[in-house]
Amino acid sequence: MDYSGFDKAVIYQIYPLGMLGAPRANELAPASPDEELDKHIGERRLDSLIPYLDHIKRLGADCILFNPLFESDAHGYDTRDMRRIDHRIGTNADFESLCKAAHELGLKVMLDGVFNHVGRGFFAFADVREKKWESKYNGWFNISYEGNTNYNDGFWYEAWEGCNELVKLNLRNDEVKQYIFDSIAEWVEKYDIDGLRLDVAYCLDRDFLRQLRAFVDSKKDGFALVGEMLGGDYRQIMGPDGTYSVTNYECYKGIHSSLNSSNMFEIAYSLNRQFGNEEWCLYKGSHLLSFVDNHDVTRIASILADKEQTKLAYGLIFGMPGVPAVYYGSEWGIQGCKEEGDYALRPEVKEPEWNELTDVIAKLAMIHRESKALIYGSYRQLLVAPKQVIFERAFEDERIIVAINADSNPYHVDFNANCGRALELISGRVHDFGGGSDLEPYSLSFFKCES
Repeated sequence: MDYSGFDKAVIYQIYPLGMLGAPRANELAPASPDEELDKHIGERRLDSLIPYLDHIKRLGADCILFNPLFESDAHGYDTRDMRRIDHRIGTNADFESLCKAAHELGLKVMLDGVFNHVGRGFFAFADVREKKWESKYNGWFNISYEGNTNYNDGFWYEAWEGCNELVKLNLRNDEVKQYIFDSIAEWVEKYDIDGLRLDVAYCLDRDFLRQLRAFVDSKKDGFALVGEMLGGDYRQIMGPDGTYSVTNYECYKGIHSSLNSSNMFEIAYSLNRQFGNEEWCLYKGSHLLSFVDNHDVTRIASILADKEQTKLAYGLIFGMPGVPAVYYGSEWGIQGCKEEGDYALRPEVKEPEWNELTDVIAKLAMIHRESKALIYGSYRQLLVAPKQVIFERAFEDERIIVAINADSNPYHVDFNANCGRALELISGRVHDFGGGSDLEPYSLSFFKCES
């Protein structure tokens, strides 16, 4: 399989229900028939994303990751129907038009695959609640009629991390797997999707994951599976029989922690551990998903104590090995804290904004897209200090040195980088390393060395 499209990608992540200002709760009764849903289509919110595509393209992203947008109880991860776009934001036809417009602009489309659990309003679980042991869907869930839950259904069921709003699917049940695979086939056919982010991939049954990988590989060449992993060894689920990539939460944490604590050794250690030249380095050659924030964590503009360092955080995800992802609104500095609840992280946005930070990110996206060294190159550390980190990315005859000075003062780099005169790709200025180099305060530099 050729996954080069994903390897080269810059991803733009959207949480549709929040960004489009949808009502927070689904007011319709669970398992409402199609004709009832048709009467309750609110604003055609998805239509407003079509003009927004120009902003995504201008930013330099070439793939959109849509978080859940299928019919659900509330926030999208509590699915009711995997084949029906949530009536709070539009129709299947609306999303089909949006995907067609995105593809015409050269933008790929990824969906959030929520396969570990569903909502209590999921059609099969609604049938179990009504018919109990007589329901033909009993085997779709892990149920015991000798117990109960806080909902007093008259039976106990396994839920995701004890959250009974999220009913765990039995992924060893053939009918469940067929429902999921048929849903994915429909998404490929209707929307021509190019990949999936697998929600809580660390929870998924390994046999199911193996079958899922074989299925999507058979449906479309280069179809990317990106698994959500919060920690541990990413190779647990990443490989030929699992996901192609995973979310790099280790480096996500290391980036903002290093900047806030004036301890660039933390992120340098993680990068070297993951991508360095030693035999024990874990993920050399892998294309992990790199990010500074997303729909589940505090925005980068809120978590950094020194806002001048925001562009430096983005410099790290575009300079390090991996596929960089930008979460909607963060490119112009939207704030939001996890402590204020999930909805603070997923605000409504009616119009995109553009400022100095957005300019920097757009420049970084262009540099990344045009550099084989940044997409495929090796990783080698050159200097690590409390407020500075410098590393090299190299592929074939291309060498790029990424230099970050997170200090409010200039920093003199007193070593020979074997680079001589170099073109600084962000500013376009020629830089002479000579006997060393001076980095400006709060500077982010991508030096392309002369061959």
